[in-house]
Amino acid sequence: MPRRDSAKHDGWDTHEVDGFEILVGHSAKENDRLTFRVAEPLDLWMHVAGTPGSHVVVRNPDKLDPLPRPVLQRAAALAVKHSKAKNARGKVPVHVCRACDVTKRRGAPAGQVQLKRYDVLKVYPAD
Repeated sequence: MPRRDSAKHDGWDTHEVDGFEILVGHSAKENDRLTFRVAEPLDLWMHVAGTPGSHVVVRNPDKLDPLPRPVLQRAAALAVKHSKAKNARGKVPVHVCRACDVTKRRGAPAGQVQLKRYDVLKVYPAD
């Protein structure tokens, strides 16, 4: 059965852009599961900088570096759309890193993470 453009699977939304699967968590618990149990080390991870919101994972089965720009832009826009910054008028900064660069401090609440290294991509919220 073909996968729809946007579907709900295992507690997160799934989107497809140019053949890349983008996973979007919704709750803090789902975000932890998505980030630490589902994402592979070389998948891309995104989250709006300094604002509560969803963790977004772009699957990277071919281990491409870098991923195509339109895929990055759309995934980052989805991160903004599923955050408290969704009504921003201008561009919003989104942290982007490999999933292996996301860690969790012992005892940290669900959804709260630390990044070893990251880039920032500025995008408008998704429609």
